Amino acid sequence: MARRSAPQEKIGLVVSDKMDKTVVVAVERKTQHPLYKRVITRTSKFKAHDEKNECREGDKVRIVETRPLSKTKNWVVEEIVQKAE
Repeated sequence: MARRSAPQEKIGLVVSDKMDKTVVVAVERKTQHPLYKRVITRTSKFKAHDEKNECREGDKVRIVETRPLSKTKNWVVEEIVQKAE
């Protein structure tokens, strides 16, 4: 029987909470430029399920990969790491 790997976890900033039970989370990662060798920041946006509509714009959250919940949403907000001021 094939062993299933642990779901991915990411920490990012909520950039939009306008949808019902959905937030858009921007996750930044640092990578090296292939030619110039400078460290550059790349940003990816993920739609995540927020069952209780608790997240607000500016919150730092931990999201976890899950089964597809809609066409573009396959992440779930696990916890709010830090509330926005």
